[in-house]
Amino acid sequence: MANNSSVAAASWSPRLALLVAATFFMEFLDGTVLVTAIPSIARDFDVAPTDVNITMTAYLMTVAMGIPISGWLAERLGARNVFCVAIATFTAASLLCAVSQDLTMLTLSRILQGAGGAMMVPVGTLVVLRGTPKQDLLRATAYLVWPGLLAPVLAPVIGGALTSYLSWQWIFLINIPLGLGAFLVALRLVPQGAGNRDRRLDWPGLALTTLGVGSVVVGLEYAGHHPSDVLPWAVVGLGLALLAAAAGWMRHSGHPLFDLGVFSTRSFRATATGGFIYRLTISAVPFLLPLMFQDAFGWDPLHAGAMVAAVFAGNIGIKPATTPLIRRFGFKPVLVFASFASAITFVFCSMLDAGTPEALIAVLLVISGAARSIGFSAYASVQYADIIPAQLPSANVVSATLVQLAAGSGIALGALFLRIFDSTGALGGDSTAPYRGAFLAMAALMLLSTLDSLSLHRHAGAEVSRGRQPQRKAAP
Repeated sequence: MANNSSVAAASWSPRLALLVAATFFMEFLDGTVLVTAIPSIARDFDVAPTDVNITMTAYLMTVAMGIPISGWLAERLGARNVFCVAIATFTAASLLCAVSQDLTMLTLSRILQGAGGAMMVPVGTLVVLRGTPKQDLLRATAYLVWPGLLAPVLAPVIGGALTSYLSWQWIFLINIPLGLGAFLVALRLVPQGAGNRDRRLDWPGLALTTLGVGSVVVGLEYAGHHPSDVLPWAVVGLGLALLAAAAGWMRHSGHPLFDLGVFSTRSFRATATGGFIYRLTISAVPFLLPLMFQDAFGWDPLHAGAMVAAVFAGNIGIKPATTPLIRRFGFKPVLVFASFASAITFVFCSMLDAGTPEALIAVLLVISGAARSIGFSAYASVQYADIIPAQLPSANVVSATLVQLAAGSGIALGALFLRIFDSTGALGGDSTAPYRGAFLAMAALMLLSTLDSLSLHRHAGAEVSRGRQPQRKAAP
């Protein structure tokens, strides 16, 4: 499992955590930033805009499918080596994307870029977590959470600005200096640790997991565009069946790809239950809000993007208070509050219409962003709070995979709810009715996350949140 020498050699470093967070931001941003550039790319390559979607699907699929093997690579070759190679691969692929002359070359370059991103996310997290004592885990995850909070909100603004004032190639070219800088800093900051050359690869487990994750991601991606079609959901079902088969295999394998024993820890299991639902519903918001502002309210893209930036303001504004809140109240109350508050903001979003004062909309989105930030930070920390060091690599890779699946599920489910309420007219026939239904459905889902958090032990993650051992052992 984890290499003990590397654990001992590593130490908590805010600069290292900031470096890893910066590479995460590049990876998360490039997952969605291309949306605003699709018309420009289609014109340059003389293809239909819908054809360009393959570049986004290929990237997201490669990231998701590459995550499961990244943990084994880190243990086998050393986390430092894999992390540096990941940065180099991502940077080189970004250059290839920028100089692509046709859609085929851009798609292949995006696949290579996704392979680099797949290694950066979990391996970078592992590098930070291995050297972080439990009492510093909240501080470490505070650095690692912000890319996931900011990238989905900033992507439309950054992509639109670069495409409008420069060209779509600059979406990739800005990664070159950032990647080179990150690579040089990584060589200096990331602690060296020898890999375990005896670590065997679970080939059946890898094949089942990779195909399962890939099927789910591709199915959800296409379901988001065609939610009423049966085929995408059948692909999702196939993927879930493959993942179930992978879990069954690994429970009886002598050298499993992951140690599924991590799910016996209740605080980690929360990331696959309430945490998954939380991330799923939160991921739908950056998708639903701009659509509602443009489609139902008649705003232009810039106006809509500027209003969605209020979510970003809430994320940043509350960030300095998230760690003190968790230390003061503990994980359980904070998770209950964050999910319930998010559900309430979704209900209020369902009441918005074109006549709602913009100042009131902005205040609501700031509050929603603040609740979003609190929940993200709490889940990012509590999932590792009670994990023993030997299980950290498995917990890290499983968590990264679930995050990818939740993000894809949120967009697909948001699109599905819009289609359902639009076709049935259950909440009226006006242009805002489908969005009312979608936000109310998301609020109901979020309450499931609240119920799951209520079932947590009151001392869950106490060693991290309070800097001490829990008074009682958390229930399994």
